[in-house]
Amino acid sequence: MLYKVRGIVLKTTLYSEGSVIVQVFTDKFGIQSYLINGVKKPRAKIPMNILQPLHLLDMVVYHKINTQVQRVAEARPSPVFRSIPYNVIKNTIVQFLNEVLYKSIRQQHTDENLFDFIYNAISWFDESDEPAVNFHLAFLLKLSRFLGFAPHEQTRSDQKYFDLQEGDFKSTMPIHPYFIDKTDANYFLLLFSTSFEKINEIKLDNKVRRFLLDKILVYYTLHTASFGQIKSHQVLEEVLS
Repeated sequence: MLYKVRGIVLKTTLYSEGSVIVQVFTDKFGIQSYLINGVKKPRAKIPMNILQPLHLLDMVVYHKINTQVQRVAEARPSPVFRSIPYNVIKNTIVQFLNEVLYKSIRQQHTDENLFDFIYNAISWFDESDEPAVNFHLAFLLKLSRFLGFAPHEQTRSDQKYFDLQEGDFKSTMPIHPYFIDKTDANYFLLLFSTSFEKINEIKLDNKVRRFLLDKILVYYTLHTASFGQIKSHQVLEEVLS
């Protein structure tokens, strides 16, 4: 049976000459794998350039329950990106976020709230003319809400430490090394609560930005099974330095 779905491309793997298997996070079916043929032909019905990380698609797909690899009847970009493929900083950020998302989202069930957050955030990022350097920090902290480990806000003035394991403020220093002090934790909360339209009002230098990203990745490692190392992290740091 055919279904109209929206999709977010997570990973494209070469299957055979001219064919790929694309893992797509869809609004109706969660993460699905799709076999697409003829992507390298000069007039491919579904060309390879729309199957890049975090590209947003309108799709018509075949869906069979308990089938590991599905088929695609139609796919087109929606919206057509105007800046991400051509802006080195934005493209590098998207590659990085894609790797984090691929390691964080494993479900095959529907999660429309999570889908809408990612879809709308990436759409905004592509359209925005604002500097891009804080977007990935805010995106990851906001994403944590949908993944179930959003940071809790400080409730008392004596709570001087943010425990990355607990996701909460503490009045005494944790006995483990996974914590940050109140000043840095306040940046966490600001980036978490501030809209994307206003994140550049949060003034961060490169040193603080790198520190916060390191701690956010520790936070994800502590709360996401088999998260592992993010290989694109170093490339992102070099591009943003």
